[in-house]
Amino acid sequence: MNAEKLEDWELEMWDEELCCDLSQSSGVGSNAKRALVGAGARALFYPTLLYNVVRNKIQPEFHWWDRVDEFILLGAIPFAADVPRLKKLGVGGVVTLNESYETLVPTLLYHAHSIDHLVIPTRDYLFAPSLNDTRRAVDFIYSNASIGRTTYVHCKAGRGRSTTIVLCYLVEHKQMTPDAAYTYVKSIRPRVVLASAQWKAVQDYYLQKVKKIKSSGCINHRVRKSPFFPSKQYAVAFDDDSIDIVTESDLDGYESYGTSCDSIIMVTQSELDGYDSSCNSSTVTQILLPCF
Repeated sequence: MNAEKLEDWELEMWDEELCCDLSQSSGVGSNAKRALVGAGARALFYPTLLYNVVRNKIQPEFHWWDRVDEFILLGAIPFAADVPRLKKLGVGGVVTLNESYETLVPTLLYHAHSIDHLVIPTRDYLFAPSLNDTRRAVDFIYSNASIGRTTYVHCKAGRGRSTTIVLCYLVEHKQMTPDAAYTYVKSIRPRVVLASAQWKAVQDYYLQKVKKIKSSGCINHRVRKSPFFPSKQYAVAFDDDSIDIVTESDLDGYESYGTSCDSIIMVTQSELDGYDSSCNSSTVTQILLPCF
């Protein structure tokens, strides 16, 4: 059994056992299982790292990192010698998801090359960064991208923890669903794989950050009552944080302006009659929709 298959087998075994354990108890047994996973991750760190290095040398398609977005590189743990190479690729920021024992490049070395460094220590295999840490990482990537700088997002192998962050960035800033983002990233870096906790973290981020579902306040879903499922739907955000689902058929008869891919359409409140609403909306709303 090669190292990568061993990793997958260990991940599947621990994932199933830990999820079962957490569903039954949150006490000493759960903490012991977490400690066991941590010990296993430490034991496998150097064997799997060596395997990855050798495979990278002998298999051209086994990339240490891959560009998954204009301003994102997703990959494995960098060595000190990689820092100048990353700088030449336009990297201005690095997000490290490793714990201290699996970190090979100190922050000072990044700073010496004018690269910002965000460290979010996350245990390997079954664990995901917290929602707050994920937000910090996504904001860090976006901040770099807004000034034309690439961010290198990595864990040990560029498979789970780092992929979790990249997927959250894509669902927020590239308007992808979690499934579409995962399929897209896997098409570029086939060996990515998420543990159940990591996939749940992506789903939670999508629901809480992107879809703006809040435990308090008004959650408004206006859905056109129609006997058929529309061919196209567009979510429209209003100033009061409510959301309208507007179908293509709902826009028939409106005149759109502009020749670019975006058109501006003016819709009044009276023209939204027939939608369910639990909140008051603005009288007139300006909607930016893609042209058909």
